[in-house]
Amino acid sequence: MVFDCGVWCAKYLLCILNFIFFVLGTIIFGVGLWLAVDKHSLIALLKLVESERIEPQVIEQFAYVLLVIGAVMFFMSLLGYLGAMRESRCLLSTYGTLLVLLLIAELVAGGLAAFYKDMVRYESKRFLQNTISSYTLSENMDTTSLMWNQLMGNFGCCGINDYRDFNNSMSWQATKGNRTIPEACCKLKDVAKLVPQFEDCTTNPSESNSFYMKGCYEVFADWLIRQRELIIGVIIAGIVHLVLVILAFALCKAFAKYDDMRL
Repeated sequence: MVFDCGVWCAKYLLCILNFIFFVLGTIIFGVGLWLAVDKHSLIALLKLVESERIEPQVIEQFAYVLLVIGAVMFFMSLLGYLGAMRESRCLLSTYGTLLVLLLIAELVAGGLAAFYKDMVRYESKRFLQNTISSYTLSENMDTTSLMWNQLMGNFGCCGINDYRDFNNSMSWQATKGNRTIPEACCKLKDVAKLVPQFEDCTTNPSESNSFYMKGCYEVFADWLIRQRELIIGVIIAGIVHLVLVILAFALCKAFAKYDDMRL
């Protein structure tokens, strides 16, 4: 079918964008599938770069996240690509409708989070409190404990509000020995291996050798606010999302017009 320049450009722009997302979705899904089937090969690979604290359970849960993200990207982009290439109003309208629903869900979630800011703050702290209640220093460290170690080690903080949050963890009480705080709460000379700068940090913490009174909730919230790149990325993603919706319905209307002209 012969189209004018605008429709032709819109058609192939939609094809190119969806092809890019299709490739990305395929790669993400493939990596997730690889991790789910053969996670031990990744652990061996990561140990080559001295990342020895990652447990198989962490890899497995991360694999499921990648599988879901990859599958959604794969399905949505394939729908948009085929709709544009085959000039199918049915596929394009389905694609555009799904994008609109996804956009509405994102806007509603963002609006509710902004409107109920205090409630979100309370619920997020309560959720973190539930996760920290299972914190442990055992050799077979679970995903939650690993997450807390990485968060505290990289952001220089301790617990949610301070080190006393760990007192709610029975696992911590059972595995802490003579420690007052975990190694991750100390000022570290090796963040990857959680090696403290001061040997007495875990048993005699102070503001000079640790971050034991510095809660991670406020530190992480302040870090998010300062991330201009993250904000710009969210804005760009929103714009691309909106462009895809406009292109899908514009092409759907244009194809309908040309179909009527042929009759």
